[in-house]
Amino acid sequence: MSIFDIFAKLESEKAPAPTGAPEHIIVGLGNPGTQYEDTRHNAGFMAADVIAENLGVQIKKLKFKSLTADIMLGGRRCLLLKPTTFMNNSGEAVVEALEFYKLTPENLTVMYDDIALDVGKLRIRQKGSDGGHNGMKSIIYLTGSDSFSRIRIGVGAKPHPDYPLADWVLSRFKKEEGERLEAALKNAAAAAELIVGGKINEAMNKFN
Repeated sequence: MSIFDIFAKLESEKAPAPTGAPEHIIVGLGNPGTQYEDTRHNAGFMAADVIAENLGVQIKKLKFKSLTADIMLGGRRCLLLKPTTFMNNSGEAVVEALEFYKLTPENLTVMYDDIALDVGKLRIRQKGSDGGHNGMKSIIYLTGSDSFSRIRIGVGAKPHPDYPLADWVLSRFKKEEGERLEAALKNAAAAAELIVGGKINEAMNKFN
């Protein structure tokens, strides 16, 4: 195979270029900055990165107080979004994007960390409360709705009840948790594709 054939093959394997306006917004929650990379609270960011990696794109365009990427997923054009507002103000970024594209919360999927689930576990729901998660509180408050799909990514419970919650969610995953985390992030990316494609029940049956 010549070098030209290799380039042609790589070009043909690229994700199709998105056309038209986004029909769905996929948000991974986390905190910006190198000091927060790979922390438990950034599981949503990690899942968004897996989606981008699968499609051969980078989440780097600054828009809507976020790093964004235009992608095709589940047969639909989507905006992949990582808010740079810090977790507690995630709703600011989400609302800006929804309003700009005239989308409703029903066209939103949020991926985020959950200490109530073991590392490696997912919970997918069509709607629900914030569950005490500050990023979700912000989104629900500013959108005025809890009717959007969400993918909760297990990051494990605190080692003991007296352990400060902030310290726990801002801690990094242990080496022995790596394989389970990697599997969960891949499953979260696959679940997001099913949800965007209108198959949330299939996603719940497969990954919950």
